Amino acid sequence: MKRKVIINAIIVNEGVQSKMDILIEDDLIIELKPSIKLEPDMEIIDATGHHVLPGLIDDQVHFREPGLTHKGDIRSESISAIAGGVTSFIEMPNTIPNTINKKELDNKFHIASKTSAANFSFLFGGTNENLDEILKLDKNQVAGIKLFLGSSTGNMLVDDPDVLRKIFSSTDLLIAVHCEDEKTIKNNLKKYVSIFGDDIPISKHPLIRSEEACYISSSKAIALARETGARLHVFHLSTGKETKLFSNKNLQEKKITSEVCVHHLWFSDKDYNKKGSLIKWNPSIKSESDQNELIKALNDDRIDVIASDHAPHTLSEKNKSYLNSPSGGPLVQHSLLAMLTLVKRGKITIEKLVQKACHNPAILFEISKRGFIRKGYYADLVIVNLTSTTKVTKDSLYYKCGWSPFEGSTFEAKIEKTFVNGLKVYENGKILNTNAGKQITFNR
Repeated sequence: MKRKVIINAIIVNEGVQSKMDILIEDDLIIELKPSIKLEPDMEIIDATGHHVLPGLIDDQVHFREPGLTHKGDIRSESISAIAGGVTSFIEMPNTIPNTINKKELDNKFHIASKTSAANFSFLFGGTNENLDEILKLDKNQVAGIKLFLGSSTGNMLVDDPDVLRKIFSSTDLLIAVHCEDEKTIKNNLKKYVSIFGDDIPISKHPLIRSEEACYISSSKAIALARETGARLHVFHLSTGKETKLFSNKNLQEKKITSEVCVHHLWFSDKDYNKKGSLIKWNPSIKSESDQNELIKALNDDRIDVIASDHAPHTLSEKNKSYLNSPSGGPLVQHSLLAMLTLVKRGKITIEKLVQKACHNPAILFEISKRGFIRKGYYADLVIVNLTSTTKVTKDSLYYKCGWSPFEGSTFEAKIEKTFVNGLKVYENGKILNTNAGKQITFNR
């Protein structure tokens, strides 16, 4: 591979911005200097006026393969990822069949090795019956364990307290949890069915999937983690109340961490009237007050990671009635653009964004040589323009499902180029390479 040098870049990395040149050879960064001597055999990429970030590591995506490929697949959704500056992803186990045994895990790795445009790993699903499978896992192969403590897409609810305790007590792997209390949700749903029948307004979603449901479940998971010493990561916080459960200690000192998703930072319950079921997620999008508290906790380090929870469904599925419309939506192509717009609006600094979307996922999952711009690290990079804009149109989407809740929005930034393992894979709206992704490895 021809050597590449990115010159005149404003690098955002490890809490600072600095003007540096980046020399790439094969798949690695081999030099970082204020000025690198240019040679005839180098491909020169001039990043004057632009910022260079580490490629994002999205620790929570649903790419729908196998079994749900009418919604998306590893190829289509990983292409969407690189178009959005996401160079590595960790995918969820609620595919069909569920990823709850080694055979299905190996099958996913095989598919991704042939088709993924981005770097990849997977979470292994825990159930009420598969503790033996969890105990057989190679900790250097799998990213971690995923437990659904509230039902979501797929039949993977873990509701046996004895099983939960055994899983928490038996593995050193990170345990990522979806926290919503099933009993509270069922009681709330029964109430609104009695009022509205089958025609429940979408605006009632945050009252059904309520603050109480989230807080009860998160509190129980955290208490169990403290009791057992488990390494717990709570996915997609959606309430201000939950943020008070977490510490802002240094990340390396924490055994209990949390994540927030872009849609909970961007939308609020005021958007249901306009967006309807297109912004129906589990956990639900809640109030502006919750949104503000989430942003506050992100900035003061009680929340550790930003992710997308990319979860595509077809428009025909989303346009069904409340009880029949699935939760989730496509987001991975626009998560960085949305967050850069929040940077421009003063909600978060670009240094903090890089910490939460690049550095911290690498630290939490102990990912090898990714998530930072460092000599000897893989050249996963994204060049962004903070003086340009991006309008989201249907024609610009790479999602297989063909729609976005952001359609019609104009973001206050533009993704110029994405590099995966040293290869330029995306430039100015065009996909250049779909075969650069590698399996993520771990330092464990």
